[in-house]
Amino acid sequence: MGRLKTQTSKLHRHCESCHSRRCKTPIEISVSCAIMSCRLLCGAVFHLCKEEEHMLLCPNDRVPCLNVEYGCPFIMCRSNVAKHLTVCPASVVSCSMEWNRWPIEESETPEFYENILKENYTQEPLDLSMALRDQQHLFHSLKMKTLFPELIEKVAEEPSEGAVGGVPLSNGVDEASASSSAEMEEDELTQEEREELARNPTVVNLESYNIWEKMFSMELSGCKHTIKSIGQNPETSRKEIKPQANPSRLEVLQEELPTKNESLDAATDIPQYNACEMDEDKFLIASSLFACDTRPRKKLVYQHLEPMKIKTVRTFKVPTSFKAKQSRIRNPSHNKKVNSSVDTSDLGVEMDDIPKWDEVQATLLCSLERELRGHLIAESRSTDALLVDIGTQTYDFYLAPFKAETSLAHITADRALKLHVQIQAESITRRHNKSSSAFTYLCNHIFRRDEFHSHYKNVHSDIQSCVSGWFEQRCPLAYLGCTFIQRRFQPSSHRAIVFYDRELSTFCLRPEVSDTLYEGIKPVTVERKRARNTDALSRLPFEVLVHVAGFLDSFTLSQLALVSRLMREVCRTLLHDRGMVSLKWEKKIYSHSGWCWRARKRVWQFSNLFSTVDSWCFDKLPPISEHLKVCPYYQKENKTAPFPLTGVHECHEIKPHRNQSLVSMFVKKE
Repeated sequence: MGRLKTQTSKLHRHCESCHSRRCKTPIEISVSCAIMSCRLLCGAVFHLCKEEEHMLLCPNDRVPCLNVEYGCPFIMCRSNVAKHLTVCPASVVSCSMEWNRWPIEESETPEFYENILKENYTQEPLDLSMALRDQQHLFHSLKMKTLFPELIEKVAEEPSEGAVGGVPLSNGVDEASASSSAEMEEDELTQEEREELARNPTVVNLESYNIWEKMFSMELSGCKHTIKSIGQNPETSRKEIKPQANPSRLEVLQEELPTKNESLDAATDIPQYNACEMDEDKFLIASSLFACDTRPRKKLVYQHLEPMKIKTVRTFKVPTSFKAKQSRIRNPSHNKKVNSSVDTSDLGVEMDDIPKWDEVQATLLCSLERELRGHLIAESRSTDALLVDIGTQTYDFYLAPFKAETSLAHITADRALKLHVQIQAESITRRHNKSSSAFTYLCNHIFRRDEFHSHYKNVHSDIQSCVSGWFEQRCPLAYLGCTFIQRRFQPSSHRAIVFYDRELSTFCLRPEVSDTLYEGIKPVTVERKRARNTDALSRLPFEVLVHVAGFLDSFTLSQLALVSRLMREVCRTLLHDRGMVSLKWEKKIYSHSGWCWRARKRVWQFSNLFSTVDSWCFDKLPPISEHLKVCPYYQKENKTAPFPLTGVHECHEIKPHRNQSLVSMFVKKE
């Protein structure tokens, strides 16, 4: 069946249902049109009136990428859109790999953690570099204001004067109000708002100003109407209010005498009805008659008005079935409770002799406690319907009170480097139940869609998951304090060194260059102070540099772009093919405390992916037993006195009884 012809359809009556490539229907106005082939040579044949509709599906039509709103600049044929998405620079993937680290629970740092920080390494161990990076990110994320709000400096805030009658908005505004405020800012101000801004420059919240100004204008119009009505009825304005004889005591109000207009009864032409005795039709007619009556009604006059005594009534009663928890408190109905405060002075110790808390240990403890049950040690808590436990325990630090934006990283910035998390990491995903006493870390690096599989395989599967004991091998006596370590694996295709970059928070691969390649190379002496591009590589033609840079991986290109302006221009030519683009969002705050997020610009960059390693091989290293011969923590115990081997006495005892029967054994025991 052909589709129904609508009023906006431009197809002819015959063309709507015709799908034949060899249609020979004669051309008639408003009936049919000529047959044509696609102008882009896709092979389709259709009626002339269907050309515009065909361009929406033509595979040879050039269209922008589906991610054009996210920054992809490519325009291609419609048939290549699906293939392009795998290498699209705007199709980025964020790595969600996560791992956990336990804090060091010992009050004194073990000898091993002290020794690895003092050791001078030619190549820093991968597990130590990762632990220091994770600790740094953890300290930056722990805010003292969140964990210890009672120890934050109180800053006197200056009251901000807003519009007349307005209430200052808080900073926590939802996105709906932010979007509405953004639309308000774009609208032009009215003449009244401009005049008010000119008279009072402190008006900030125009939305609250408009609301209150509308309310005041309504009250003003009501006052004018009252004055006008008093002028028309001078008898009511002449009434004087008599002062009260005894203001300290309530008096009975005198009944007001009805006036002539008020004493008029209701209209006689409108009968009185009882709504309970009428059906629906009669009730509608009666209500309409009363609604149309515009004559004044008889006012209700209070009679015998007397003051009422106010009594406080307690409606809540403790149920007889109530029974306090005997495991935690005693029954309050039998034992009398006495409120008493406990202070450090009751301990009989002076304040200077009380030990101070360590900021790092206390912060890590409270952070882990907050995940499980919150910071309850210094908070009030209702444990029963009648009793409340008031928290009196507080923390005393050397650096307290803290500033509002202080984090744990600011506190430890001037201290000696110390490791507070364990060097071993555990990879437990969110789908499994894990202990709340461990800190969780995320990778959060972004890659192109065609680079993500290589990053996950080489970084997380090959290196990170095997870094403790397999990729890197430590001495078996490391728990005693030995810091010996050796890296066992190398890429099978070429010689390279695996290292960890703390600034970029990622593993990197640095190829080892043979010494023979440096033979005959002389350093370049620069006479001018601001000379540029004096090295031999920079003197090459620009096209050659672009061709050479095309063989580098994404991580090397990101580092090469930081060398010089020339190398930055070279790497810029490869951004569309090797780089990725993402939106940079910023938070815009308006003058009336509203805010919203908006995309400020598009950022082009290279990812941190190194060259793909398909397989790894063992490096030529001596076994760990060679190190144990010279390990200072390996203590030998030489035995000079002879001692029997295990199992010798058992063999002598079993030999004579080998041919005995079960009956003879029981007889012998008796």
